[in-house]
Amino acid sequence: MRASFVFSEVITGLRRNVTMTIAMILTTAISLGMFGGGLLFVRTIDKMQANFLDDVEVTVYLDDEVSSTDSACSSQTCATLRQSLETNPAVESVVYENREQAYQRFQDIFEGQPDLLELARPESLPASLHVKLFDPERSDVIVQEYSEQEGVDHVNDQNKFLERFLDVLNAGRNGTFIVALIAALAAVLLIANTIQVSAFTRRTEVGIMRLVGATRWYTQLPFLLEAVVAGVLGAIVGTGGLVALKYAVLDSILEKTGDVVPKIELLEIFFPVAPILLGVSILISAVTGYVTLRLYVRH
Repeated sequence: MRASFVFSEVITGLRRNVTMTIAMILTTAISLGMFGGGLLFVRTIDKMQANFLDDVEVTVYLDDEVSSTDSACSSQTCATLRQSLETNPAVESVVYENREQAYQRFQDIFEGQPDLLELARPESLPASLHVKLFDPERSDVIVQEYSEQEGVDHVNDQNKFLERFLDVLNAGRNGTFIVALIAALAAVLLIANTIQVSAFTRRTEVGIMRLVGATRWYTQLPFLLEAVVAGVLGAIVGTGGLVALKYAVLDSILEKTGDVVPKIELLEIFFPVAPILLGVSILISAVTGYVTLRLYVRH
């Protein structure tokens, strides 16, 4: 089998159906770009979970009686509660924050919002015990054990908020995968149609080649390679789209979130996302091309 002939046939086929080839490349690129975006979503969520779990706390808010009279957690109620937490095997550390310290932290957080600062007063903020756990994912044990303790107003589990936040991101990731799946289906149908059209336009020369002894595999290989080449080009375009999206949109958006959402690094796009997109594009194109040739092309 002459490789030069096969590749010349591939180039001829791509050029002969140039509009369908471009459509096939773009559809594949959109599908793979959405899939790559979903993979980046997954990596970002994993990084966020790893980063935030180190800082997740359970906050035990004290009632008004303790908050208004005890600035050093020296009363029997507060001291007993603090000692119980510090001796709990699940607890790594306990920090007491009185009402004045809570108000100062509130001012630091909302420094740029004077209207909100005017509404808050020190007496409106409770004292609290900030509890850091060895295993933040077991925070529900602390919540259940201390919610009804004397002097406790309520217990706030930051891990629950983190889970809800990550659930929102997971929903966005799932939506991205669904759109990618729909675009992939369109790409598969377009690849199949392109191969059928290409085979039909070259049916005469293929028939002649079969008459002079060419095998079916030899005559169908150029059509299969057309699909694979278009798929590879789609993966390259899709990867380029992710890079452009990172610099044009994502970097500026994620910068405004501070350290809440970690930035997407260029290396993350080129590895491992780009090789995955390339492998998926080759697999889908090759399988679609092979099945189409077997089912619809009889020469």
